[in-house]
Amino acid sequence: MTICRRWREYVAALSATLITAAAGTTVGWTSPILPKLLADDSPIPTSKDQSSWIASFMILCSAVSPIPASYLADRIGTKKTLLLAAIPYIIGWILVMLANNIPMIYAARLIQGLGYGIAYTAAPMYLGEIASNEVRGAMATLITVMSKFGILSQYCIGPYVSMLGLASFNIAIPILFVVTFSAMPESPYYYIKSGDTNRAEMSLKHLRGRDYMNEELESMSHLVNENMKEKGRWKDLFTVGGNRKGLIILFGIYFTQQFCGSTAIISYAQQIFGAAEGGLRAEEACILFGTVQLLTSAISSQLVDRLGRKPLLIVSSCGVGLANIVIGAYFFMKFESSDLVVALKFIPIVVIPIFIFSYTIGLATVPFAITSEIFPTNIKSKATCVIQIFVALMTFAVTKLYQVIADNLGNYVAFWCFGLLSVGGVIFIIILLPETKGQSFAAIQEKLYSNETVVYEKGEDHSGSVRIL
Repeated sequence: MTICRRWREYVAALSATLITAAAGTTVGWTSPILPKLLADDSPIPTSKDQSSWIASFMILCSAVSPIPASYLADRIGTKKTLLLAAIPYIIGWILVMLANNIPMIYAARLIQGLGYGIAYTAAPMYLGEIASNEVRGAMATLITVMSKFGILSQYCIGPYVSMLGLASFNIAIPILFVVTFSAMPESPYYYIKSGDTNRAEMSLKHLRGRDYMNEELESMSHLVNENMKEKGRWKDLFTVGGNRKGLIILFGIYFTQQFCGSTAIISYAQQIFGAAEGGLRAEEACILFGTVQLLTSAISSQLVDRLGRKPLLIVSSCGVGLANIVIGAYFFMKFESSDLVVALKFIPIVVIPIFIFSYTIGLATVPFAITSEIFPTNIKSKATCVIQIFVALMTFAVTKLYQVIADNLGNYVAFWCFGLLSVGGVIFIIILLPETKGQSFAAIQEKLYSNETVVYEKGEDHSGSVRIL
């Protein structure tokens, strides 16, 4: 019923998150393509070290674009900023289609990283600002749902087509995004910040599907005006207690998200399944893996506003921690040539889907909901920028170091490290994360700034504004 009532918001959100589907293709692309590049009959002879750079260059470069993306979101709006993210993806896939050497692939991945950084900086902001309080969490998780769709497409198509054929499919997604998202409205918050209340009202009417929006528009205007009384500065992220607390919370959550090993498993899925020798062909196992990801992310989108952010993250972190430890034990027995391995070949096929279910139900989806709602309007773009840079650096570290650790110490060491760090994430979430389910931006900000002097004004619709004195 909620989706039926809010279908206009969901259409805008689905259109916006097509760009994260494009991001998903760049992450999942390495799983079927790296084995082709490493094969004896490779179209472009590639070493293992080069393959790890192919996997990680895109993420490394994604740390460059959040700062300009943050600036552009404030100046031209989140809609136009998201549209710009399609350009690096299109250029990158054209380079892949033309590639006949490793430097061209490196260049393609670096350019696509720019689009990745823009998309994951602007998309949470856009979704958080167009959504009603009741569905804000569910809509923010669409970022992950669409990303998993992009990843699954690579697992399903990649093993059976050439590198050129897969790139030809992938380039269609950012093009489709530009065509559909161009017809969507800009965030009403951006128009209010720009002083254009008429266009803000038109945007709200488009999103909500009704004419009488005065109460919500007034509430938005009041919140934005209060937040914008003081221009958000970069140093305010670290000197204002509420902002600093928000950053610490998100740094901890995203650190757990990355160091549970998720990106390494996604990027090297086909190689990991091949090494596991679990009974299914690596290509088939990857399709199972990607399907579990997509279905679980869709389930999570419906649970995040019902069960809450904190319970999902705790369950998720516990699940991935346990799965990592079990997978590590399996690879250790395989490394030691234990006779038990023959009888336990089912473990990777059973436990890795459990890992991905656990990961996707919370860690893969919920952080985007929290990112979209935890900061005031005057500092949100800068906070999202800093977080995306942090995530990019953590993701690069995991993606690059996994191959190094696996080659030199063994897969099991990497998985056991991921397991221990996941357990640490559970403790962090229990202690520091506040629940934000169903709360207005103002109520969330009041909770974060509880140790500071706060003026909180509440409207009849239970929305309001917060101002730090």
